[in-house]
Amino acid sequence: MCDWKSYLNADPIPWLLEEDNPSVRYFTMLDILDKPQNDSHVTCTREKIMEVGVVPKILAKQESGGYWGLPENFYLRGKYKGTSWQLIILAELEADPRDERIRNACEFILENSQDPESGAFSYISSKEVRGRKSANNLSSNVGGDHERVLPCLTANMTWSLIRLGYLDDERIQKAIKWLIKYQRFDDEPGKAPDEWPYKRWKQCWGKRTCHSIIIKTLKALAEIPPKSRTPEIENCISRGAEHMLNHHIHKRSQPPVKGSFKWLEFGFPLMWNVDALEVLGLLTKLGYQDERMNEALKIMISKQNPEGQWILENTFNGRFQTSIERKGKPSKWITLNVLRVLKRYYSNF
Repeated sequence: MCDWKSYLNADPIPWLLEEDNPSVRYFTMLDILDKPQNDSHVTCTREKIMEVGVVPKILAKQESGGYWGLPENFYLRGKYKGTSWQLIILAELEADPRDERIRNACEFILENSQDPESGAFSYISSKEVRGRKSANNLSSNVGGDHERVLPCLTANMTWSLIRLGYLDDERIQKAIKWLIKYQRFDDEPGKAPDEWPYKRWKQCWGKRTCHSIIIKTLKALAEIPPKSRTPEIENCISRGAEHMLNHHIHKRSQPPVKGSFKWLEFGFPLMWNVDALEVLGLLTKLGYQDERMNEALKIMISKQNPEGQWILENTFNGRFQTSIERKGKPSKWITLNVLRVLKRYYSNF
């Protein structure tokens, strides 16, 4: 059996366990050290997530209605300070789903972004489309505009809400069914469908399906526990995984002969963006060990510094409610995600 730690220049685990970043400390104990959920250090660290670091800073800026900034600016005009973006970050950082502020934020997005007809998520409320833009009116249960649903937003909100405790909610079950029904895996140039929901978003579903949509859908479906996955979910996961394997993780064309340089700049949190590390993380989480992953794995390993740490190369810092790590500096989040990949992929060899 291969020791996955042999791929490290040095051991970064003590650094990841420092108390300044309780989310990273929590996931390191669970995913790298295999401590049980009921371990006293694990439970104590999870409580600290709501008290120390980024999560309490974000929640301190939340309005009483469960949103951030102007309520109508929850997505498009609120990049990356609006409510939908905060849900992604809070879900990434393992914010407590039981917290009333978290529940209020989730309900705000469900009530104002989710299209009640289809279950997909829109970048604008249907009430705002009709011209009634007051904050008091917007917070009522009117739903997202049916004509302006976005596939990447739907996948990101579905993933976030699953992480924040909504998997069994019928509204999220409806969103999952939408993702499965409309997700495409086009590899060859061709004419995209011209009906709803494809018609408005040719840049998402054009000659080839946008990889970001495929990856974010895969991310949402991978978050569903295996015992809760239907055959339709498993089939969609399999198709999405095979699509990315056929592209050797980070390559654009089919057959894969051209790499995407930006995909090799690792970032956190990625929001709508993607990189090779995210894809490797998803595939290894799903149990994939495939030779088509090897080139991306080698590139990933080569990017560590002498201390066994990885650098934050891509960031939206300066546009968040609060910054998360520093660009060009060693990143605990990137390092944790690399260690997850190494441990999952190489432990079984």
